[in-house]
Amino acid sequence: MQLVANWSYPTAIRFGAGRISELADACKAAGITRPLLVTDRGLASLPITQNALDILEKAGLGRAMFSEVDPNPNELNLEAGLKVYWDGHHDGVVAFGGGSGLDLGKLIAFMSGQILPVWDFEDIGDWWTRAEASKIAPIVAVPTTAGTGSEVGRAGVLTNSETHVKKIIFHPKLLPTVTICDPELTTGMPKVITVGTGMDAFAHCLEAYCSPFYHPMSQGIALEGMRLVKQNLPRVVADSMNIEARAHMMSAAAMGAVAFQKGLGAIHALSHPIGAVYNTHHGMTNAVVMPPVLKFNRSEIETRIGRAAAYLGIPGGFDGFYQFVVRFRADLGVPNTLTDLGVGNDRIDELSAMAMEDPSVGGNPRKMTLENTKQLFADCF
Repeated sequence: MQLVANWSYPTAIRFGAGRISELADACKAAGITRPLLVTDRGLASLPITQNALDILEKAGLGRAMFSEVDPNPNELNLEAGLKVYWDGHHDGVVAFGGGSGLDLGKLIAFMSGQILPVWDFEDIGDWWTRAEASKIAPIVAVPTTAGTGSEVGRAGVLTNSETHVKKIIFHPKLLPTVTICDPELTTGMPKVITVGTGMDAFAHCLEAYCSPFYHPMSQGIALEGMRLVKQNLPRVVADSMNIEARAHMMSAAAMGAVAFQKGLGAIHALSHPIGAVYNTHHGMTNAVVMPPVLKFNRSEIETRIGRAAAYLGIPGGFDGFYQFVVRFRADLGVPNTLTDLGVGNDRIDELSAMAMEDPSVGGNPRKMTLENTKQLFADCF
């Protein structure tokens, strides 16, 4: 019997409009009495963030925040956050925001009691076992975007500030103890962020669905996640206050992150180095490279994509699905090529070498080599 795999699924999720009001109770459920709220600079002064701090303060949990978080967080942000955490004698983290705030918040909680450097916990083999698990602080996650799904993930992405290489740091206890998914927190997102994060969720579901590894539960979740994005992303772009559609997008984001336990692929292998070198928005970069990657993988995924197209109500099998993706992107205002995204084509060799080192390479349906990855990058311009 060859069907052997390791599966793990997410945590306690408090889902629904207005449930940010339960933030203090969620902290208490996680055993946190002195939380540090970690978010990004853009969110720090916004009403939704100040309201979260008000809720914590009124419950006697203090009013502490760290917001020196870059769009692609690095080890310098982590060091600064850890100093604030230690100086404030905190005992847990509220990771609040999009992917950058969530990831860095989780990593501050993770590293708060570790002796080894963060790079020693990269998602390679059993490196995660090097961590002192009992010294990982509890985490409450509060997403304010609907894309990365980091709120239900066991990893955080950190960019090396010197090499500009993105590394995935993994540990089972990076999974938040409690997650609050309140779609009302997403209504203030600018259109470009709504689109970028929504396409990130779609990319997670698509790549998980196409991954060759065995995980039928993730397969089903990925398929439904794609349907939710297809139906609801245009609705939230048209009406940012559509709470029902926002809620469905929040579900799709979490579903994508759960599903990609099955694997990711070339979309992310290309997107990670581009984002690290050019500081592009991750979800938008995923959306730009998506059609060339679909073509690249066609020989391995044509039948599977045909089944997905049928479920999504898209006629024409693989070709119909491909054309849907192209139209869907265009209608949402996604740049057509990497050139349109502001990426130069003079560093393809460097980007390709970085892509081949990305953990996502191993989950691509078609084997990636340095040569075919260079051609794939070229096809994205």
